[in-house]
Amino acid sequence: MNPSSDNPGPDARPAMQTPPVVSPQEWEVARQRLLVKEKAHTRARDALAAERRRMPWMAVRGDDVFEGPQGRASLLDLFEGRRQLIVYRAFFEPGVFGWPEHACRGCSMVADQVAHVAHLHARDTTLVFVSRAPQADIARLKSRMGWEIPWFTLTDGFDADFGVDEWHGTNVFYRDGDRVWRTYFVNARGDEQMGGTWNYLDITPLGRQETWEDSPEGYPQTPPYNWWNWHDTYVQGASPDPRWVEVSDAGDAAIRKQAAGKARGGTGAVVGDEV
Repeated sequence: MNPSSDNPGPDARPAMQTPPVVSPQEWEVARQRLLVKEKAHTRARDALAAERRRMPWMAVRGDDVFEGPQGRASLLDLFEGRRQLIVYRAFFEPGVFGWPEHACRGCSMVADQVAHVAHLHARDTTLVFVSRAPQADIARLKSRMGWEIPWFTLTDGFDADFGVDEWHGTNVFYRDGDRVWRTYFVNARGDEQMGGTWNYLDITPLGRQETWEDSPEGYPQTPPYNWWNWHDTYVQGASPDPRWVEVSDAGDAAIRKQAAGKARGGTGAVVGDEV
């Protein structure tokens, strides 16, 4: 008799009911079958983002006041001159679990996932975090955790006005000159997966701003891939590097050729734009 079966330890786990082990050929058939559903999911996600870009806008006064590293800042200041602003309400303040050494664990996981903001800036988009902690504490936390996200202190009722006074959430704003509109809001399960450049751009009114997107007439769009760059090499207003355009266009053409071949082959897995 195996004594461990009679006296399972505290770390004992039930046996996992794992999937079957199959041949490479059977595995590829299963992968292609799942790929059909994955592509359908991608198309549905793209359609949802297109609908999001057509959501009505809500005018806001824009008179909220924040405290930043350089002193007082308005909502307009948070845009840093760009057209789009994404504001994540993070909980780092007295009363939050972890204070004063840490911010909320969930909000900290979100901060850990944020991609380099230079890629958002290249799409005329600014991302900031806001909390009620003083700037000195925010600076200390950012240094400890290695975060470079712009982070401002709330000084008024912004959080209550925009649905983030009791729970985390992400608000999106658009500006034209001094006029500001709220265009989107997401929280709870929709908020937890934020952090990547594409997820952020997909919730903005302008989207990724690439030619394959279904956007309203007149929206700014450029060819996919061409605008991508190393995060320390973007130059505002610069044309895409012609060498990179050649490489990216060739890659795009190869992907489309492969997709067309698979579609003709009857797999049904890869159809339409593959950007």
